[in-house]
Amino acid sequence: MAFKIGLLGLGTVGTGTAEILLSPEGRHPLVQELEIYRVGVRSLDKPRTVQLPPDILTTDIEAIVTDPEVDIVVEVLGGLEPARSLILKAISHGKQVVTANKAVISRYGDEIFTAANEKGVYVMLEAAVGGGIPVIQPLKQALGVNRIQAVTGIVNGTTNYILTRMRDEGADFGEVLADAQKLGYAEADPTADVDGLDAADKIAILASLAFGGRIKLEDVYCEGISKVGAADIAYAEKLGFVIKLLAIAKKVDSDKEKLSVRVHPTLVPKIHPLASISGVYNAIFVEGEPIGQVMFYGRGAGAGPTASAVVSDIINIAAVLKTRDASKLHPLLSCSHQHYCQIAPMEELVTRFYARFLTKDSPGVIGKLGTCFGDRGVSLESVVQTGFQNELAEIVVVTHYVREGNFRQALEEIRTLDAVDSIASLLRVL
Repeated sequence: MAFKIGLLGLGTVGTGTAEILLSPEGRHPLVQELEIYRVGVRSLDKPRTVQLPPDILTTDIEAIVTDPEVDIVVEVLGGLEPARSLILKAISHGKQVVTANKAVISRYGDEIFTAANEKGVYVMLEAAVGGGIPVIQPLKQALGVNRIQAVTGIVNGTTNYILTRMRDEGADFGEVLADAQKLGYAEADPTADVDGLDAADKIAILASLAFGGRIKLEDVYCEGISKVGAADIAYAEKLGFVIKLLAIAKKVDSDKEKLSVRVHPTLVPKIHPLASISGVYNAIFVEGEPIGQVMFYGRGAGAGPTASAVVSDIINIAAVLKTRDASKLHPLLSCSHQHYCQIAPMEELVTRFYARFLTKDSPGVIGKLGTCFGDRGVSLESVVQTGFQNELAEIVVVTHYVREGNFRQALEEIRTLDAVDSIASLLRVL
């Protein structure tokens, strides 16, 4: 029997998905059992690169999710609505669902998975994080026997491309962003990428899978890359680091029941595997017991990689429907956790910091900085003064591990010093 697919959307990812389904030769035999039955589009007249029979195209997208002939609904529309409502309606009509929509899952995952479990259907989302990189199913299955300690990822290709160009060319953020927009690597409105919002969606999903509990998106700390300057890139290089926008989910050492879940630009030691990930590529670095360390690497977006993940989810569902009692959900494919993870506030985070100060060229400035830090228990690993900027001395410090709350208190005191003009930059260190 063929499994009938209702495809919602025929944009970049939808087209890539259709192309795989229409050319099953050389792929897993199950692909031959998948039939594109209906395709929902906004316009019937739009020219398309994939050839489909005109009678399967429709602008009545809701009719697809309620059609009794459709077995699996594939949502690749993007955006929050109508995607969320269509996914829920598909579930209510007993359809299996595959989605690439990280924004919907990160915000409405509790509602969607609760509905899916009650209805006895699957919602699969491999394509929602990391494009074609297989990371969702490994976290649910192959790594499921491990006690995961941390998931650290470069999960946004746009920001990684920008930071790579800034490092290679010594350019500032604004000019590289403008060029990235011209080349199509950044959207006309790049907010979701450069402010870290896209990465926050993805780490919320990864944290949920890695640590077996739901994550409230509003609890994910989020900081973008727009304040990272060419000077910071250069200092990082001199100190043996590269700057990456990292999405991090980690157990808090002092309280194993709590997680730290955050997105922010980070100085990454050059010897760390994530330091070498350049351009639009993504990578997810997982640490667990007993496996140790493992990294998933590849293209994080694009028609081919994302469609690969979509179709892999479809054949997973098809395999289960062919071989199991459909009334019972497969425990390795379904979402079983119901509780919410406890998220530690940022002031409890213990990490290293990089800070760049602009100060007046007066005697004893470094000593005063050291006193302010020492009074709050902040130990300095290195202090560098290399030059002047607009007649102000530039002082860069890197700390040892410190509680973020203590570090922030020290900065408040430093801001009151007459000799300190400004804190030009503040970044965490991996």
